[in-house]
Order: sequence, then C-alpha cells, then structure tokens
Amino acid sequence: MSTQLESALAQKLETAARAADLVILAAESGKDFNGNPTSKFRLGLAKDAAPEQTLTLELSEAFDFHKPELLPEMTSYLLEKARRLKNPRPDTYVTLAGLPIRFSGFQWPFHRSTSGADTYIVHGTVHLEDGQDSPLHALISASMTVTFAEIVSAPEQPYAETFIYNAIRKTLDQGQLELLKSGNRQPVPVTTRYYSRWQNKFLFTDTTPQTRQDYLTLKVYWLSGVLGDNQPVWIADPRDAQYLNTTAEDLLQTASDLSRQGLLKLDGDGASATPALLDRAEQYHAKLEKALAVTKPSFNEEMRHGHTNM
Repeated sequence: MSTQLESALAQKLETAARAADLVILAAESGKDFNGNPTSKFRLGLAKDAAPEQTLTLELSEAFDFHKPELLPEMTSYLLEKARRLKNPRPDTYVTLAGLPIRFSGFQWPFHRSTSGADTYIVHGTVHLEDGQDSPLHALISASMTVTFAEIVSAPEQPYAETFIYNAIRKTLDQGQLELLKSGNRQPVPVTTRYYSRWQNKFLFTDTTPQTRQDYLTLKVYWLSGVLGDNQPVWIADPRDAQYLNTTAEDLLQTASDLSRQGLLKLDGDGASATPALLDRAEQYHAKLEKALAVTKPSFNEEMRHGHTNM
C-alpha cells in the first residue's frame, strides 16, 4: 500500500483519517462513470477490522479536500464515519415508515446525465434488511439539478452522501420507490425543495417528539435487536438528525426518555434493545409489511420499464 499512497490526495487523506482515529487499509486506482481516474480507499478503526466494519471512500483523483472551505466538512464526515463504524451494521438504517435498509455500491463521484438532462447523477443500491436475507432491493439513480449542485460544497462522496441517503429514505417513505427482486434503476430526484436557503440547512421531514420516539425504537429494534446481536447502535447520529429535522442532542435526550420507559438500554451515546422492546416484534413486522405495500404504487409504465431520464 505504501507505493499507492504516494499521491498528494492519499497523503492528505491519511492525515485526515488519523485525526478521526481511522486507518487506511487499502488504496487503489479506480474510474468514475465516465472513465475518469479516481482514488479508492478502504478505511477502518483498526488494521484487522472486519470487511463489514470498514468504509469505502472514492474520490476524484484530482480532488483537493484540503482547501479551507472543504476541509471542515471532510473532517466532520470522517469523524461521523468513525463513530458509525462502531455500529453492528454501519451501512444499515431505518425509515420512518418502518423499513430497515442497507445502502451499497454507490458509484461516486456524481456524473453528468448522459441523456442530455441538466443534472448530476449517482448510482447505487438499497436493500431490504429484515434479518431474513430478503432479495428485495432497488437500483437507484439519484439526481440533483445544476441549481441544487450550487449548494453542495463538492460533488464528491463526503459532501453529498448524507443528503443522498436521506433523500432516498424520504422517497421510500413517500412510496415512490419499489423494492423488487430485480428491476431497472429508479429515479430519486434531489431538488431545492430539500434545502432551506433561509435556514441554510437540509430539510426532509418535520417530526414531533412522539415521531422521534417511534423512530428511535424502530431503529434500535431492527439495528440492535434483530440485525446487531443486541449490540448498541449510535443514537446521536447527525445523519438521522438531518432526516428528522432535529438535532443529535435531541435524539440523545429522546433516547434517555425511552430508557426510563424501559425500552432502550443506554450506554453513553449508544443504545441496545431491552426485552420490552423486543416484545414489540409483531408490531414492527406488521409496520414493515405495511411500508412494503406502500412501495408498490401504480408507477407510470414507462418508468417501470426503465424508460427514465437517468
């Protein structure tokens, strides 16, 4: 790996990773959607990290995140990733509607639409993670307009991953993605309706204290109780805070309230499922089935057969 780490980008990333207590486990050259060179890195919390506890980061080869306006966001991204890697399933999330999902195979950075549309595109896959090895998934083509791209610091993974994942969760909540055994790419448009210039932040879903309680119990039930061998999951995740239009501090306070109710077991900023929460299995599986039913709307047939502007 030492030879591969001689590039300026690799050296800067190694310094940034060290500050987040991450180790670069592998580095290699890659190509983006249009064949342009990229640098691919695999990072973990330790040299012997299991594959599922590692982060894949792909950046344009000529990208310089060390610019003053870009470095703080990269630093925050790596610090959050380092904390998220301590989750039993770091790439798995839940939706408000009740779906446990895993993100994989996102082809960073963004590329311009090949159909002539004035948009930037990133492809990836969302899988249903219900503990039963479900084959259901959705191939994603997330697009942001040129206008929206002006809001984003850089069209690279660390600066876009959070809002792309949250836009996909929001689109699932709205029943506008279908989880299938096979199928064509489905569009996820990311527009300025997800961003408030006045508040200078992303906005996805307005939630109430009760909604956030319901979300956290869902999250801990699936990610700790069902999928995580009852290991603690990070409660104060800023990615969830953005999705729920709240703060990480509020999520931690909400978890404290749920702990007093006997539904969560708190350990610092992590929470695991209690027997009382696991007793809600029938309720949460029924919610999952209802959410799956909502993801089967009457799509426009041209969209269903892949005739989309992607």
